[in-house]
Amino acid sequence: MTESDQPHCDTVCTVRELHHDYGDNAALRGVDFDVLAGQIFALLGPNGSGKTTLFRLLCTLLPIQRGEVRIGGFESGTQPLHVREQIGIVFQSPSLDKKLTVDENIACQGALYGIHGRELQRRRDALLEQLDLTDRRHDRCEVLSGGLKRRVELAKGMLHRPRLLLLDEPSTGLDPAARLNLWTAIRAMADDGIAVLLTTHLLEEADKADRVAIMSQGKLIADGSPHELRSEMGGGIITIVANDVARAEQMLRDQLGLSPQRLHHQLRLQAESPATLIPALVETLGEEAQSINIGRPSLEDVFIAKTGQAFVA
Repeated sequence: MTESDQPHCDTVCTVRELHHDYGDNAALRGVDFDVLAGQIFALLGPNGSGKTTLFRLLCTLLPIQRGEVRIGGFESGTQPLHVREQIGIVFQSPSLDKKLTVDENIACQGALYGIHGRELQRRRDALLEQLDLTDRRHDRCEVLSGGLKRRVELAKGMLHRPRLLLLDEPSTGLDPAARLNLWTAIRAMADDGIAVLLTTHLLEEADKADRVAIMSQGKLIADGSPHELRSEMGGGIITIVANDVARAEQMLRDQLGLSPQRLHHQLRLQAESPATLIPALVETLGEEAQSINIGRPSLEDVFIAKTGQAFVA
């Protein structure tokens, strides 16, 4: 689903020129983006890219040093209590009381927001049904699988009906089946009009989002739908492994007028019609080339093209 296909078009979260420093270390360097209602927005980046700092600023756990964060129409720096009413949060670390049942954990969350009685029962029943947890409501959380625990965390985060749901590395530690079920639940919430912002270092997870912002060294280096970002890479990526990568690079520049990108022992080329280049590459490089491969562009290719570095989670 692209932004133009979104059934809800109001902006729930606005971030402008956001900077954050830890002493002399700049963790964020002028970050800008918007998150729309009904949209799944993924912040993708390796460890150390600034995702955690940005997440903590959105959660109001860190003060705004420079820039603006506005959620649900409220400014985080001056109206943090109002912002907290607009957000639901699922942290990477578990927040469930393992000795309490699913129902009891959700009731504790309700108490924090003044939700009780029939209203609590009505909201809890609806969330348990939506997340396929009704038959586990009386189970203690200590007996639940990792995927079920994550869905209980989602129910807690959604109980007060936030406009923005913040998820920090939501599928960490989950097996493939549990990860798929979790994403089904996240998509259903977005379809109901909730804005969902999640952090991830998993390329395949970011590919499921409506929009991806790729982070590196405290900056957003690319922003768009997965399809848009991959399309920037052309029709395909040619990867060349050479005996002498420096010599091979010079041969391609001098003889074919190409501008390959060097990454460790590889050369990489973006091309609209990569197959048409292969004969010329083979003829030019000869035995200098160990292998020449063609692949469809991926989000990892976008990261490499923008930074010149491999994506290391």
